[in-house]
Formats: sequence, C-alpha cells, structure tokens
Amino acid sequence: MNFDLSVELREGGHHSGNWGGLLANPGIILAHALATITTPKGAIRVREWVPSHLPNSVRMALADCPVESRGEGGGDMPAIDPDWGEPGLSPSEKVFGWCSFEVLAFATGNPDNPVNAIPPHAKATCQIRFVVGVDPENFLPALRRHLDAHGFPMVRIERWAKAYFPATRLDPDHPWVRWAAASIKETTGKPPAILPNLGGSLPNDIFAKDLGLPTVWVPHSYASCSQHAPNEHMLAPLAREALTVMAGIYWDLGEAGVPTRI
Repeated sequence: MNFDLSVELREGGHHSGNWGGLLANPGIILAHALATITTPKGAIRVREWVPSHLPNSVRMALADCPVESRGEGGGDMPAIDPDWGEPGLSPSEKVFGWCSFEVLAFATGNPDNPVNAIPPHAKATCQIRFVVGVDPENFLPALRRHLDAHGFPMVRIERWAKAYFPATRLDPDHPWVRWAAASIKETTGKPPAILPNLGGSLPNDIFAKDLGLPTVWVPHSYASCSQHAPNEHMLAPLAREALTVMAGIYWDLGEAGVPTRI
C-alpha cells in the first residue's frame, strides 16, 4: 500500500534570515513525524501494521530459504544490513514473513535549486509491504491515530488511488504444496525451496480468494536477474530446468495421488 504524507503550512517560502526561528519548518515537522513510525533501525512502531505472530509452518519453511547477501550469490546484490528491521527475525522472515515500512521519496523546498527560505510544504511518499495476518484497510486509520497521539495532527495522509493487492498465503503444510514439492524433487532430484509467499506484489487474491483455489507458484529465475530493470534476463540453464520442472508437474497431474480440491 502506497500513500503520501504531507505538511502544508503556508503560501510561499519566507527568507530564513528574517523568519528563521519564528516560522515552523514543514520539512523538520515531517521528518520528526516519520521518525515516530519506526525505530532508528527500521522496526515498525505502529503495531497494528504487523502480524501478532509468525506461524510455525512459515517459520520452518523459511529456515530452509536463506536470503543471500553480497558475495554469496554473485551478481549485483547489495549487502544485507543485519540489524535493520524487526528484531528477533531472520533475514528471510523479515522479507517474506513480516511487514515493512519504507519512505520511497522525501522532498521539501527545491532540492535541485535550494534557496535561503523556509519552505512552505513538505511531502513524503511511503509504502507498507504487508503479509497475511493484518488488515490493510486499518493501516491509514491506525497511522492517523498514531500521528495524532504523537502531536502531529498537521500531517496529512493521502492514500494512492491504485490501492493494493490483498496479501495471500497457502500454508507450507497444505497438501498441494507437499504434492508440488514432491513432483519437483522427483523430476530434478533436488528438494525445492518453499517460500510461504512472495515479498513482492501479485494479484494472487483473484485465484486464492475470489475463486477459492489453492495456488502454488513455481518461479523460474534467480536473485540477480535484474527484475524490472532494462537488462532483466533469464539464464539458459534455468530455462531448460524450468521446462523440465513444468513438464514433470503436468505429467504428475495425470497420475494417481493428486490432492482433491480443498
């Protein structure tokens, strides 16, 4: 879910030599408001934004899915900041099992051509990545209560019109998950890593919620594929393996022992 936070105090800028120390600075106000949302290390303080717990089946699945850092998986992956985010969680639990808050952009005044004036407004574009176990329709009301309680009623919240994709997750212990994992292992000779859900956004709710279908995604890529970048790519060995995996899955769908629809 994306949204904007803004502080609009007055029309036009005013010379800081004449008005400095007399007029409230919207950039400073907004910076302090943002600082109440997380700890200095990025852990979310608005606890209505995070699940009450991490299911044991999810935790067990993610134990076999370490997140690689710079120097471990090759390519252009950044180094992980181990002390960033929710304390007590592993890197894979933070990105796949928990919620995160990000400030995507922040502006006050004119960063490209700053002048000696107190700016009239400030704006931050923010994002919440969320998982199953929280209600996204409560995010902004909870934030409104949080900001008011911390003395920031002047900060305006504006939800993006594009809204969001509802979070979905098929339990790693579900029969269809176990069946798909067994099929892939039979075909490749290697046990697959099982992610309870993706960290990115997909309209999987169309299948999982609207149609009531158990959904199992079988991605065919690798961490350094430069996803969404101009040089996004797929390696030939992975493409060949993907064809093998999917041929095996469709073959096994015709065999005995396929789970019934649940």
